[in-house]
Amino acid sequence: MSWIHDRRCQQDMGGEFVTGERITLFKSGADNIWVFMANARVLVSDPLAEEGLVILRAAVDVDVKTELKEDELCKIIGDYDALLVRSATEVTAKVIEAGEKLKFIGRAGVGVDNIDVDTATRKGIIVANAPEGNTLAATEHTLAMMQALARNIPQANASLKKKEWKRSQFMGVELNEKTLGIVGFGRIGREVAKRANAMDMKCVAYDPFITQERAAQLGVQMMSMADLFKVADVITVHTPLIAETRHVINKKSIATMKDGVRIINCARGGIIDEHALYAAIKSGKVAGAALDVFESEPPFESPLLTLDQVIVTPHLGASTVEAQLNVAVSVAKQCIEVLKGGSTKYVVNAPMVPPEHAEVLQPYAQLAEKMGRFVIQIAGGRLASVELIYGGELSAYAGSMKFVTRLALKGLLDPILQQPINIVNADFIAKERGIGVSETVTQEAHGFKNLITIKVKTDKGEETVSGTVFFKGRSRIVAVGGYTMDMIPEGYVVISRHLDRPGVIGRASSILGKTNINIAGMQVGRITPGEQAIMVLNVDSEVPASVMDEIRGMPGIFTATFARISSEKI
Repeated sequence: MSWIHDRRCQQDMGGEFVTGERITLFKSGADNIWVFMANARVLVSDPLAEEGLVILRAAVDVDVKTELKEDELCKIIGDYDALLVRSATEVTAKVIEAGEKLKFIGRAGVGVDNIDVDTATRKGIIVANAPEGNTLAATEHTLAMMQALARNIPQANASLKKKEWKRSQFMGVELNEKTLGIVGFGRIGREVAKRANAMDMKCVAYDPFITQERAAQLGVQMMSMADLFKVADVITVHTPLIAETRHVINKKSIATMKDGVRIINCARGGIIDEHALYAAIKSGKVAGAALDVFESEPPFESPLLTLDQVIVTPHLGASTVEAQLNVAVSVAKQCIEVLKGGSTKYVVNAPMVPPEHAEVLQPYAQLAEKMGRFVIQIAGGRLASVELIYGGELSAYAGSMKFVTRLALKGLLDPILQQPINIVNADFIAKERGIGVSETVTQEAHGFKNLITIKVKTDKGEETVSGTVFFKGRSRIVAVGGYTMDMIPEGYVVISRHLDRPGVIGRASSILGKTNINIAGMQVGRITPGEQAIMVLNVDSEVPASVMDEIRGMPGIFTATFARISSEKI
């Protein structure tokens, strides 16, 4: 793509874009400078709302070719600068490798499961989605499901169409003054709460990244998930499907709920243990459920479909005319912005390090991300604020440390959030969730050439982690909560605070050993002999919750946490 800045062309040609044959002009906004661009070519390989196509055609050459097989797509993709898809097109590594000119791949929707993001990132191709486009659609579908569930509307409709008049069989409940428990208080959860409040429902919520103060501003009380399950009359889930949320509604948690609770899932299949839900409805513990998503789709073999108390829809949360229009417009605008050489808000793969600082800052950015991922898992609670302190030789790069800060935020936010977090959107997501972020640069490095310190505050307290980069990019975590150590920030970690007495460490190691969990490395630290000490074990595999419970139950163990420093997600 070639660019020419020409101050001689200053006449206003009546619009943001003026397109001619193979040439596009658009106003730069400064001194009436017009920029000339040889037209980029964009392939739209899935149906896209016409409003999105209109935006694209005003700026670039657009071809719409749908239902292409992989080989067919590979034959033509080399001619295009951008590819826009929805969910049907599989953008495989083979397709991406064939796209020699590709600069942008856009998904008109939320997920990017059908795009090989790793291959795109490796080739320097920006991948973006449109996560906000279906927020209101999913919100309204949730409310519709809740009301239909409360008043037995689908069942009554089906009965009457069979020419039955059985009013007494479809007695419902009012939602007025009922307690709505919202598990996951992101964009959709907040919109659901806003509407439920207007219906005079009492809203309580659980979200590890939302503080009490932020929720109170929205008229919602934050509480633990365990407490939410106990008090809610209706429970709706709006979380990603990650290790911590898989089957979060299960036999054990259902047993703690109110008798007659109603459960809604318009988020992700797998958050609810469907077999446990079936049993609870059959027993009468759960009055009913409304499900838009399932562990296996289509769910034709699910026993839930046999229950009259369960209402279902075939994954319709985002299926509105407006939502499809919104995602089309969003991805079209992002495509144009990237092809103009700019950036965009919903990039799902991190951009490269600024070239002039790449060699210096890359190892610090990698360390900061791992430190963020580590500290948020050991801190616990809802994140309220984070302070990043850069010391020593890093002070020479004070103007560029935002790059490292955003990678640290990626590490902090990524373990729990559904949407991909990267250098472009990490700061935006933190602000959206009311998380305070501060950055300090100082020459003080406490005896190291350089030092990164991350301090987080949650509703359960504070936690601090410090790290450094040695010669040839070797990175280490050198302090946790004031305890000195020399920890390699990789893989799986068990961290405990315990009484500094003989036998405590040995017993914890024995518990891991008897379950065939190998210890790859150990770090211990203490400040005063005989008092509290810290132990960090690098292990070769994940540690089951039951094993962690056994370690926590040992005499002399104050706290014990398992953390995954790698970026794996389910």
